[in-house]
Amino acid sequence: MCRIYGYFNAIASPHELRTVAALQRHGGPDSSGSARDAGWGIGNNRLAIVDLDGGIQPYGRPGRYQVVFNGEIYNHNELRARLEAMGHTFADRCDGSIIPALYREYGLDFTDHLDGMYALALVDERGERPKLILATDHIGMKPLYYRWDAAERSIHFSSELPALLGFSGVPAGLRSEGLDAYLATKTPFGEETMFAGIHVLPPSTTMVIEAGETPRVIHRPQRAETTRQDDESAAGELIQGRLRTEVGSLLNADVPVAVITSGGLDSSLVTALAAEHGPVDSFNIAYKGDWPFDERHFARQAAERANATYHQVEIDPASFPSLLEDVVWHLGQPNADPITLSTFSLFRAVRDAGFKVALTGDAADEIFGGYSRMRAAAQAAATGAEWYQEYVDELGVLPAHRRASLYTDEYRSLIAGTDAIPADALTQLRSGEGTVLERITEFELGHRLPAYHLRRVDHLSMASSVEARLPFCQRGVIAPGRALPDALRIRDGKVKRSLYAAAAGLVPDDVLNRPKQPFTLPITAMLAPGSALWEYARDMLNPGRLKDAGQLDVQAVERLFAVQAERPDDTTSLTLWALLVHEVWRELFHRAALGPVAVAGRTAVPA
Repeated sequence: MCRIYGYFNAIASPHELRTVAALQRHGGPDSSGSARDAGWGIGNNRLAIVDLDGGIQPYGRPGRYQVVFNGEIYNHNELRARLEAMGHTFADRCDGSIIPALYREYGLDFTDHLDGMYALALVDERGERPKLILATDHIGMKPLYYRWDAAERSIHFSSELPALLGFSGVPAGLRSEGLDAYLATKTPFGEETMFAGIHVLPPSTTMVIEAGETPRVIHRPQRAETTRQDDESAAGELIQGRLRTEVGSLLNADVPVAVITSGGLDSSLVTALAAEHGPVDSFNIAYKGDWPFDERHFARQAAERANATYHQVEIDPASFPSLLEDVVWHLGQPNADPITLSTFSLFRAVRDAGFKVALTGDAADEIFGGYSRMRAAAQAAATGAEWYQEYVDELGVLPAHRRASLYTDEYRSLIAGTDAIPADALTQLRSGEGTVLERITEFELGHRLPAYHLRRVDHLSMASSVEARLPFCQRGVIAPGRALPDALRIRDGKVKRSLYAAAAGLVPDDVLNRPKQPFTLPITAMLAPGSALWEYARDMLNPGRLKDAGQLDVQAVERLFAVQAERPDDTTSLTLWALLVHEVWRELFHRAALGPVAVAGRTAVPA
């Protein structure tokens, strides 16, 4: 696991490379390496997980192929054996060291052979002109941010946004429609970020850039499941078997591995399956005081059932203001889910306890139909009722008409006609092939999961030098989940039917039978007059700041505070929280601000 960065067809000084590396050293504190030549440079920060004494990057040989790699390749031993039979030799047994040989044998198809999570950069120095290849894993577990300069035919890239801004060739202009897009989806979807001209390489994508040429983008198709289950019990057995295999694979490391147990079905099942391979340590987050949605009782039950060593992490809500700036900086852009503070604190505790790897239960809801918005849409569609707008509204902090009421006239005019979600994604969601639930599942997996969940988990775990591994994101679990008929995901008002069947007998009945509840901060209760969080929000969202930014109507925000003080509700509290996070982000990256409601141009790489 590492952090990577680089540039191509550009000029950057050694000082710039050191600056970029330093800005994301937390994600790879064990070693670093780089390579440079005329017009290009690549580098990495390493978090040593496999072959602790090896893994020196860049991999490969100068003059031929050089690679920097972020992630884990779980089938690297199998691939190494195959490549050795072809005549290749390797200096170490680190997972990433196989990539140059794999590229030599299979060319641009080399990623088809990788089982794992990754973002990588490969410079092919053969031929008259060098070539840069960037690639991401099948679901987007390892983000890669980039800025393409069409005029200069140059690109800069990095694993984290703050590090990318360390390149002098990367301007940090704010994306003018970013605030509305953020409130519409809780974080930017698709390839966009909150910075103008800075994008995210989509999942399952290879980008090829030859010196002086426009990038060629290859979207690699997902592998389909060949068998389709129609019986809930059989589907449960299949999912349990696949998940057991993947959990066993993800436990392999040369450092201690922990599990995150939230108290819900997904992480409790991962905990149970991990414990089949030997003693495990289980971590749960909770908050000092008496708050709604406290799940520690269920988490402890799941850990005890698995004979896991249970670690209760507890944070004080009074510390939230001091935590928030660190969290937002590591994310690089706003994410409106209050769980970000919990995630950051939890992984910090995992590392303090001596663990560098942790398994989580993320992505099960997207695959198996676990969200109430998915259930509501499926039920509405079954009766012929309208489902689309309510589903889209549920993705955001506020529906469109309520967002507009928060804005100044100037900002409303500026964003008129812009889409918060990529138009092609919305078209496929609304009227594409497949049932409504199938289309929603593909949308959740392809757009919301990478942007809203996976980037958050990656950045906030690596902030504490912890590698988060996600069994539900493995192809062996995603493929059969995608192939499930609607009734084996949602039926009779109940969600995740096949996953519940898979967990039967492994997870405590109290966990199986409990009502589903959000794994997040109880922000409605915590954002109350007199609390440290309230005072911080009042300070950050004061009229002077809002007037300077020119996007939010001062009186509209004041009304939100009045409602929250007198009759708090979930929508009002989340809106205030989201605006607070945005203002913290705006202050942290204030050099990017171009003045009130300034128009920032957008630059996209051609498809």
